[in-house]
Order: sequence, then structure tokens, then C-alpha cells
Amino acid sequence: MCLGIPGELVGPAGGHDDLALVEVSGVRRRVNIGLLEGQELNPGDWVLVHVGFALSKISEDEAQAVLAYLEGLGQPYEDEIDALRASDIT
Repeated sequence: MCLGIPGELVGPAGGHDDLALVEVSGVRRRVNIGLLEGQELNPGDWVLVHVGFALSKISEDEAQAVLAYLEGLGQPYEDEIDALRASDIT
């Protein structure tokens, strides 16, 4: 199963304008924000992350609702978080 997971923008990742540091369920990773070019992004904003890309900017309320739903999935959600821990964009 492939999931889009809400992540909170922490700040720039450094080195590349298209990369930002995002925290997803306690895991910090660099994600590509190039698809959101032209949108204002600030630390504390929420984005929907899938396979290392921020797909859209979402509200905090939507992010919290999606996270609650995903956590309720149990093992598929845990598997996705484990895969996120093991990956990183370099």
C-alpha cells in the first residue's frame, strides 16, 4: 500500500532549493518541495508527502485528521513509517 502522509515543515534542508526538512510522526527527512514551487512555505506548515515529494500544502486540521486515520490502520501505517526511517533523499 502506498500512503501520502502529512509532514510538518521544519525548514530548508540546505544545499538544494527544492529540498526541505519535514517531520513525519517523529521522523525527520529531506523531501523534495519542487512540486509546490510558487507557494509560500514556512516552518510549521503542513504538506502531504509521498515517495519523498511534497505533493500539496494542507491545513493543520486536515493533517491531524489524516494522521489519526492513518494511525488507526495499524500495521500498514507502521510499515510506512519504518520505510520512511530507512530512506532519505541525498
